[in-house]
Amino acid sequence: MGATTRLLCACVLGLHASLALAGPKIEHWTAPSGARVFFIESRVVPIVDVQVDFAAGGAYVAEATEDKAGVAGLTRSLLDMGAGELDEEKIADRLADIGARLGGGADQDRASVSLRTLSSAREREAALALMQMVLQQPAFPAAVLEREKARAIAGIREADTRPGSIAAKRFARALYPQHPYGRVPTAESVARITREDLIAFYRAHYGARRAVVSIIGDLSRAEAEAIAQRLTAGLPDAPEKVSLPEAALPLRDTVRVEHPATQAHIQLGLPTVRRGDPDFFPLLVGNYILGGGGFVSRLMKEVREKRGYAYSVYSYFQPQRSRGPFQIGLQTKREQAQAALKVVEDVLAEFLARGPTEEELQAARRNLADGFPLRIDSNRKLIEFLSVIGFYDLPLTYLDDFPRKVEAVTAAEIRAAFRKHVRPEHMVTVIVAGE
Repeated sequence: MGATTRLLCACVLGLHASLALAGPKIEHWTAPSGARVFFIESRVVPIVDVQVDFAAGGAYVAEATEDKAGVAGLTRSLLDMGAGELDEEKIADRLADIGARLGGGADQDRASVSLRTLSSAREREAALALMQMVLQQPAFPAAVLEREKARAIAGIREADTRPGSIAAKRFARALYPQHPYGRVPTAESVARITREDLIAFYRAHYGARRAVVSIIGDLSRAEAEAIAQRLTAGLPDAPEKVSLPEAALPLRDTVRVEHPATQAHIQLGLPTVRRGDPDFFPLLVGNYILGGGGFVSRLMKEVREKRGYAYSVYSYFQPQRSRGPFQIGLQTKREQAQAALKVVEDVLAEFLARGPTEEELQAARRNLADGFPLRIDSNRKLIEFLSVIGFYDLPLTYLDDFPRKVEAVTAAEIRAAFRKHVRPEHMVTVIVAGE
């Protein structure tokens, strides 16, 4: 083989390697209805995935009706429990007949309805017709509402006996005392919800101009355009946006809750970053080293391996539309709660002061960057990323940018980002069942 041939082969192999590492092409447009659409054409399997997200999470419950916390979740839950002339059993039967899956859920920021169907014409048409009916003609049956309210109330009351659930709720309230993120459904608030509340919330928040449609699978751009318009053209005429207030930083505080459990549940943290914050990647890489990397993280080594205080200890950042939380959590014997908390605080203080070592940084970057392809290796995984990109206005190059930005993070950037966002004077600690 001559030198020219070897050079040509090397170039071709390099091109194939770069193409293999490249993320899928994301196309974006605004439908005539006003919905924003994000599309990836993928002909690998005869499947189509569709997800429609609305700015209709729990944080969008108006202050005037905040005594009915839980209305956002119930509105989403009842969408596919009766629509048009179909009750929930008929909806389930039709899905089974065509082998499709209808799902979704709601969190503080968004409510979603998702569909997975075969791409063949008959099955796809039937599945989309059902999704369209669920989105545009929810019935909110009174009997189903009462049943779901009773189920939710029973679940809340049971959860309120468990120390982990108690800690999570008190932590949310302590982090966001004056913000919608801190509103937690209670048995009393759910009991006050009426069918009229669900209808009003649906009409106010499930509008086309508040919708993000994500589509991936075995279909063309033209077919995706038709689907997006079909699913959103008949939605309520809701306002385009209802902004969330900025989440203020709380004052440093410790909340102690008595409980007879033998294990203390400890959570500490504060509101930190929004989606799209330029500090996200330094925080991501730094957190892998601090407490997000499992057995290789500092918290795990110091709390579990060296001292045996806890089986597991973790930390994470959860970016949201407003400042999402940074959280450290663990369980330990109640008599060890203070000692374990002291170790956690010392590890965090050391990390804030000095940041990562070069060895830790290289290992974290390698793990996060090399593991990223496994996080987008199926359409099911991809559509969640696609919906996040669309809903939070992230760059269309996000999937390509992720490994490169991870690899580019420096120790100095991690120190600066942590010192900016993780401020001990605003950290809240919740201890349930500690001595």
